[in-house]
Amino acid sequence: MDKLMQILKNPLYNQLFKRHEESQKTFIHFNDDQELSYSSFIERSQKYAQIFSEYELICGDRIAFQLDKSIECLSIVAASIQIGCIFLPLNPDYTGEEVAFFLKDSDAKLFICDPKNFESIRVAQSIKNMNIETMDRNGGGTLPSKERVSPRKTQIAERDENDIAALLYTSGTTGRSKGAMLTHRNLISNAQALRDAWKFTSQDILLHALPIFHTHGLFVATNLTLLTGSSMIFLPKFEVGEVTRLIEKATVMMGVPTFYVRLLGSNNLNKERAKSIRLFVSGSAPLLAETHKSFEEKTGHKILERYGMTETNMNTSNPYYGLRKPGTVGQTLQGVELKIVDEEGVSLKDGDVGNILVKGENVFKGYWNLPEKTKEDFTEDGFFKTGDLGRKDKAGYVEIVGRNKDLIISGGFNIFPKEIELAIDQTIGVMESAVIGVAHKDFGEGVLAVIVKKENSEVNKSIIQEFLKKKLAKYKQPKEVIFVKELPRNSMGKVQKNILRQTYSDHFLINKKYVI
Repeated sequence: MDKLMQILKNPLYNQLFKRHEESQKTFIHFNDDQELSYSSFIERSQKYAQIFSEYELICGDRIAFQLDKSIECLSIVAASIQIGCIFLPLNPDYTGEEVAFFLKDSDAKLFICDPKNFESIRVAQSIKNMNIETMDRNGGGTLPSKERVSPRKTQIAERDENDIAALLYTSGTTGRSKGAMLTHRNLISNAQALRDAWKFTSQDILLHALPIFHTHGLFVATNLTLLTGSSMIFLPKFEVGEVTRLIEKATVMMGVPTFYVRLLGSNNLNKERAKSIRLFVSGSAPLLAETHKSFEEKTGHKILERYGMTETNMNTSNPYYGLRKPGTVGQTLQGVELKIVDEEGVSLKDGDVGNILVKGENVFKGYWNLPEKTKEDFTEDGFFKTGDLGRKDKAGYVEIVGRNKDLIISGGFNIFPKEIELAIDQTIGVMESAVIGVAHKDFGEGVLAVIVKKENSEVNKSIIQEFLKKKLAKYKQPKEVIFVKELPRNSMGKVQKNILRQTYSDHFLINKKYVI
C-alpha cells in the first residue's frame, strides 16, 4: 500500500480523481471520435457533487443508480466518493422487484435511474425518505437539469482508508442478495497491485466494452485507468463489429470469455489488426483452454486469465512476463495470501483439490447488515472463504475446478440457483424445481431449469418464461426449461444436482430437447 494513501483525507478520491483536476490529457475516447479530457470529466463530476450536497447527505449515506453505461455513471461515482457517500451501482436489467429490495436493504437516500424505467421509478416512489432523480445516457433527465452554469466547488469529505466506498450486491445462496462492503483501501490496493502486475502506464489505451455495474468493468478496468492516468475507448456495450474496428487504436483489452469466443468467429480479427494490443485480459468466468489456444493462433496473443470476485476484487493473475498457463488463473497478486484447505480448514499439499481461502487488503469488509453471515464466511485468522474449489501446483499456479456454493457463472454474471428456484416455485402449477448450470459454447455456462409439475397442471415452458421476465433480470432467466416426473434425491431427500448436471451436461452443446 502506498504510504501516500495514509495521509490523504479522502484516499480513493485523491488517488483516482483529484490528481487529474488540471490534466488536459484525454480520459475517454468515444466511438464517434469525440474525446473528453480528465479535467473536463472532473469538472463534470464536481457539478454532481454540488447537486448531491444540496440533499443534505452525510458521509456514509448510500447513493444508488440504475443507468445504462455512460460517462455520466462514472461522474456519479466520482461525485459520491468526493462527498463521502457510498455508491451502489445496479444492473440496468434488474426488475422493479429486485430494485425495491436493494433500495430498502441499503436504505439508500438517493436513487438515480433512466426516465424510461417506469417500473424502477414506481417502486422507488413507494419508499419513504428517499430522493429520486432521473438521467439518461445523453445527459437528459431531472438530475442534469439541476446543474449550475458556474457551480461552487464542493469540499472533499474526510474519509479513512477503512471507510466504505462502494456497496455491490451479490446473489445469495438462500435467494437473498448480499451487499459486499468495499473500502477505500480495498479498491486502491487492488488497483495498485494490478498496475504493477500488468505493467500499466499513462501511455496505455484500454478498449472498454464491459458493463460498469460490477467489479470487472468498474474496479478493474476503470479504476486502473484512473490510477495510471491512461485512456479508455469507452463503448456502450460489446459488439463484435465495433470492437474489431477500434482494436487497432488500443493497447489493452479486457473481457469475459464470451467476448473472446465471439471475436474468434469474426473474419475481421487477425494478427495484423491486433498488433497494437500488448495485453488481452479475461476474467469473470473460466476461459476454456481451447479458446485460449484458438485465440493465440488467430491473433498471436496469449490471453492473460485472472481470478477475482465481488468480495475480494482480484486475487490471482497469470504473469505479464513468463508462462501463461491455459486452464489456470495464475499466481497470487502482490499483497494477497491464498491457500487450499480441506473441510476442516487444514492446508492441503500441492495438487490436491480443496476450498480456496484468500486474505489481504483487497478483501472486503463484510456483508451489509449481515454480521452473522460475515462471521460465517471468514476464518478466525481472517481468511475469506471464497466458496470456490481449486488446486495449486508447485509453481503457485491456481486452477479453479469447481464451486461449493452452487454458483453459476453465465456470460460473466454470477447467478445463484436458489433465487431462480424460489421464483419458479411461485408459478401456478409448479411442484418443485432445480436450477443448474451446464456447459454453454457462448456463455460458459447456461442456466437450465428442471421442473416437476403438479398433477394435472397445464404449466409449460412459455408460462414459466413469461412469469420470470417480471421477476428476474434477463441474465438470470433460464435459457432452457425441462419438465421431469421427479427430481433425483439421495437417502436424506436432498436433490442430487450432480446427477442433473451429468444428465444434461451436453444439452446446450448439441441442442437436445428433454421434455417429459
